[in-house]
Amino acid sequence: MGYPRLGGEGGKGGDVWVVAHTKMTLKQLRDKYPQKRFVAGAGANSRVSALKGSKGKDCEIPAPVGISVKDENGKIIGELNKEEDRILVAEGGLGGKLLTNFLPLKGQKRIIHLDLKLTADVGLVGFPNAGKSSLLSRVSHAKPAIADYAFTTLKPQLGKIMYSDYKQISVADLPGLIEGAHMNKGMGHKFLKHIERTRHLLFVVDISGFQLSSQTHYRTAFETIILLTKELELYKEELQTKPALLAVNKMDLPGARDKFQDLMNQLQNPKDFLHLFERSMIPERTMAFQHIIPVSAVTGEGIEELKNCIRKSLDEHADQGNDAYRKKQLLNLQTSSEPPSKHAVTIPEGVELKSTNSGIDRNTIWT
Repeated sequence: MGYPRLGGEGGKGGDVWVVAHTKMTLKQLRDKYPQKRFVAGAGANSRVSALKGSKGKDCEIPAPVGISVKDENGKIIGELNKEEDRILVAEGGLGGKLLTNFLPLKGQKRIIHLDLKLTADVGLVGFPNAGKSSLLSRVSHAKPAIADYAFTTLKPQLGKIMYSDYKQISVADLPGLIEGAHMNKGMGHKFLKHIERTRHLLFVVDISGFQLSSQTHYRTAFETIILLTKELELYKEELQTKPALLAVNKMDLPGARDKFQDLMNQLQNPKDFLHLFERSMIPERTMAFQHIIPVSAVTGEGIEELKNCIRKSLDEHADQGNDAYRKKQLLNLQTSSEPPSKHAVTIPEGVELKSTNSGIDRNTIWT
């Protein structure tokens, strides 16, 4: 409440925030707050000894990194991508003041949904039984369930590739997709959403091809790649802009070398073979792979080369991202029409401007 006689203002209500913590899991959050109800503190009334009432205590909801916060209509309020990221989900009401006739206003009340998407450097993409779990166990210390049947992986598995210089790269084994995953067939959307957060895609295909069951079509390795590309395109077209690598698995099988040569010929000239597909199966654009590596998760063939290619691809794109950022900053400086002596310019960390007698030489930058 405000204090009408002396014009005092009541304190604003506390806010409710969702805050990212790396050690928090959704299960811990559910167990700790089974009621799933969060209330911030009320603001203090205005009084003679304190005409300006103090603000109510904020309420913080701890959540894992990688959370998307949505309202009850499914609209995204925000995302938590790193430690200590925070999103305001409910704002406290104004304290009583002249504008409100010294009566406090109600704060926001809303229902939110927390949707966790796996965050990883590389996401393994493939049909069931392509050998993704075996490959993950080869390149990392992860111990996923492995068996000789489809859909062994029922939830995403995360592993880390360890390099001799202590560099670490996280790899997510995502459960196998099936044709129609973009329409949520199988558990399509539940699996595809995790791909959105991975920086690079690693397609894993069986050199012998794939057949889900006796009632479904047999697909060659090339057809598998085309269909996976189409599923990604139909779910979210931007996924095709992610850097991608291709691991051709099970090279220890008889006849694998000849099949690999055929596959390389098809990938180098994809338009010559697209007439073999139904029109609805052909993606708008075929995937351009940074590296194509033949591997065997059983014998270990090509595993070291694959690990090196993954690191090389990530490093190259990190450098390109830094270069693009520097060029953008330089362009902003060069095209600025305001005199630098009158306006402060925010310079990114690691960039130095050379001072001259006449002001700032904006064409000289050291990094």
